[in-house]
Parts: sequence; structure tokens; C-alpha cells
Amino acid sequence: MPPHILVLGLGNMLLRDEGVGIYAIDRLVAKYRLPAEVETMDGGTLGLFLLPYLAGVTDLLIVDCVLTDRPPGTLVRLEGEAIPATLSMKMSVHQVGLQELLVASRLQGSPPARVVVWGIEPDAIEPGLEVSPAVAARLDTLVDAVAQELHDWGVAVKLA
Repeated sequence: MPPHILVLGLGNMLLRDEGVGIYAIDRLVAKYRLPAEVETMDGGTLGLFLLPYLAGVTDLLIVDCVLTDRPPGTLVRLEGEAIPATLSMKMSVHQVGLQELLVASRLQGSPPARVVVWGIEPDAIEPGLEVSPAVAARLDTLVDAVAQELHDWGVAVKLA
């Protein structure tokens, strides 16, 4: 079976830095050409409602805002078993939905073989439509890190 990779942006664009996963996905598809086996999706804050979209996904790359008590704008990469363990520390405003989504995918018997989260430490999670200066300054670096991750997975990622 050929790979089916999903790059899933999560977040709430009405809460400033909380929307970074969505902003990153938008920039990723504007900056890079991705092959047919890579699907990008704005998952918003849908949590368990995203479960049907994981059907047939072999590799899942999640982009999100994460809370780690590091300086705002810090990039964070989590993989495999580190994801649920770290999410138990309430790293994201909607993390409960993400954690349940990953568990439900396993219970259905066909979870993605590889799951990686790329995130960024927020500075402002409050009502507003623009990311903070600290996050804005690192958004392109986050997008490039996601593209590099895909490249490391063997995906032919090219500049648009």
C-alpha cells in the first residue's frame, strides 16, 4: 500500500497564537509543492471528529501550539510515545481532543505507523486574530521544519 501522509494543522485562529497550526499549514502549501501522497488539513479544534480523516493514513504530522514553559517562539518536536506522555501535561488548549483522537485511532486497529508533532511555544492565547510577534518571528522556521520532516520521511518536497 502506498503511503498516505496527513499534515494536520490544529488550533483556534480566534485565540492569537493558538491558531499557529492553521497558519503554518496555510504557509506550507503556499511555499512548498507537496506530492499526491501528502494531504494537508485544517483540523481546527475538531478533536475526535477528525477520526474519520485518519482512515488509511500511514504517517501523521501534527502542527500545533504547545505549552512547555519554554520561551515564546520555541519550536518543539514530539514523536511516538512522547506525544501522549507530554500531552498529559496539558500542552495545548485542545490537547484532550488530540490525545483522545490518537487513542481512538489505535482502538480502531489501524493507527498511523508514525506520528510526529511539530509545535511552537505561544506568547499570547487570548482573543485576537494575529499571532504575537514572538510566534510570528518563528512561523516560517516552523513551516521549514515541517517541510524538512517530510523530506526526512522521503517525501519529494519542493519550493513552489
